[in-house]
Amino acid sequence: MVTLEDVKKNALVDAFIRKGNEHLGVLGYTDHGYAHVNLVSERGYIILKELGFPEREAELAAIAGYLHDIGNVINRVGHSQSGALMCMTILRQMGMDPDEISIVAAATGNHDEGSGHPVNQVAAALILADKSHVHRTRVRNPDISTFDIHDRVNYAVEEAKLEVNGKNSVITMDLTIDINICPVMEYFEIFLSRMVLCRRAADFLGCEFELIINGAKLL
Repeated sequence: MVTLEDVKKNALVDAFIRKGNEHLGVLGYTDHGYAHVNLVSERGYIILKELGFPEREAELAAIAGYLHDIGNVINRVGHSQSGALMCMTILRQMGMDPDEISIVAAATGNHDEGSGHPVNQVAAALILADKSHVHRTRVRNPDISTFDIHDRVNYAVEEAKLEVNGKNSVITMDLTIDINICPVMEYFEIFLSRMVLCRRAADFLGCEFELIINGAKLL
């Protein structure tokens, strides 16, 4: 049985995460390196565990979270689909069960808001884990005066929590935003499609999705 630790030790996976993040840095994107994939991996696992899903399914969410952005090494455009194909090859070489490969590949291929859908529980958990990682530490541009709207929105987020209430079937994204850097409306301008996908993912898991910004419930 292929574990998360096995995946983390894979040389190809490690290279694709490192180099993909470097390529995105050249293009001016926020950080998609180890900090991001480890957090998404951890949150994906927690989501399914808190909702009572089996341990192995939660670990598959953790594996998908760690692998979900490896397609960036090829191109940002279509990175979820290219990453899914790469996952299939790597996990097959590692000896993972074909059904499990299919689950992880589907999750990876469906995590982007442009074309993604929560097609299984692992995909739903990955969507929520990925889209909840918004924080100023992801901004790589050192010059605030040159921030574009994506930099500004991420830099404005001082704290981002994802809370899973399995008892009441509620998943809450709780953000603290410096409105002097980014008005709440700008957050929605950039992230509305992501929040809609999060709501669909939560619904797939049998949960209500809540968005709280600076203490006010907006969704």
